[in-house]
Amino acid sequence: MTQTLYKQDFYAWTKQQAALLQSEELEKLDLPNLVEEIEAMGRSEESQLDSRLTVLSAHLLKLTYQPEKSKGGWLGTIREQRLSLKKLLRRNPTLRARLADTIPEAYMDAREEAEYDTGLPLATFPLECPWTSEQILGSEWLPE
Repeated sequence: MTQTLYKQDFYAWTKQQAALLQSEELEKLDLPNLVEEIEAMGRSEESQLDSRLTVLSAHLLKLTYQPEKSKGGWLGTIREQRLSLKKLLRRNPTLRARLADTIPEAYMDAREEAEYDTGLPLATFPLECPWTSEQILGSEWLPE
């Protein structure tokens, strides 16, 4: 019954699973789907970290390589992403340990985004991220 509900009405399924947990009717839980959904929640947080770092790094690249085209929007986006990352890392402190792996991956995507947005050749941008995690996440730091 619960697996059918999972496929037909996800929202109702979540309510049902929460009620079963609250009433400690553990034997009635839809464990396979519950495990899958909990794992997906964790992947979603990791994905948000990667996405925000990509956007932030792309804007830092654009600010570095085309400062004359800098608009308030670029600085606004940098500030917005930093604030969102600060909140994300505050809510999920163990994600901080993922920064060493996530920053280089996000930076590679940011290079391609900056290439597209600026019209500059991809080779313009360093192959490796030129900034530390403290610089990227720092609320006051901007590239020269």
